[in-house]
Amino acid sequence: MSLIEIIPCLSDNYAYIIRDHQTNKNILVDAPEYAPIERYLDEKALSLDFILITHHHSDHIDGINHLKLKYGPKVIGAKRDKHRLPPLDIEVEEGKELSIGSKKFNIYDVDGHTVGHIAYALLEDKALFTGDSLMVMGCGRLFEGTPKDMWESLKKLKQLPEDIKIYSGHEYTKSNIEFALTVDPQNEKLKVRRMTELERIESGTPTVPSTLREELDTNPFLRESESSIVDHMDTANLDPVSRFAKIRALKDNF
Repeated sequence: MSLIEIIPCLSDNYAYIIRDHQTNKNILVDAPEYAPIERYLDEKALSLDFILITHHHSDHIDGINHLKLKYGPKVIGAKRDKHRLPPLDIEVEEGKELSIGSKKFNIYDVDGHTVGHIAYALLEDKALFTGDSLMVMGCGRLFEGTPKDMWESLKKLKQLPEDIKIYSGHEYTKSNIEFALTVDPQNEKLKVRRMTELERIESGTPTVPSTLREELDTNPFLRESESSIVDHMDTANLDPVSRFAKIRALKDNF
């Protein structure tokens, strides 16, 4: 198993360092800024061997140039989005496995938040790095993709093992929970989870990772066709994508 370190960045971002003890390779997922990542690496006297990019937004790539100059990692990102990413040493695409050290990553296209967004799954370690696609209790705002794009992306991720852990790019959980309760107010698991997650936030503990099972039980963007939400929102006459779009529009104005 890998050791996955959570590195808080900026005001509400997360970067992740995957430490492959078998080969002593260290893999960073996203680089919102360089200082906290550099501090962690230097305090532990660690190398930085690879950087995985989920998408092109500045709050996920701004630290890469500095880290590249200092540590010389290979930078990895989506082939179809390379025109707006930092220079890539390795281009990846859905359906092709990425091997780093002893680790094998599955690549998933997860358009919606952006077009060209990807997620990385370490199935052996039960870890999924989702960037701004699937989040704790939510999903990313649709800046480039359509509701259908994001719905299809989330549908794809829903097929993964339920015990896989979701490592998403932001600490948005408090707002996501409060919104979820407005569209799924009778969900008892959601009410229980609200108390647990708010305690973690109050103590300064990251709410990542969650499990896919927790998200299937409480994340309204994975539950658009559940009867509790359909009845509350009176969306029985809508198709699943339209139900999702309605929930996303409400969250955008929440």
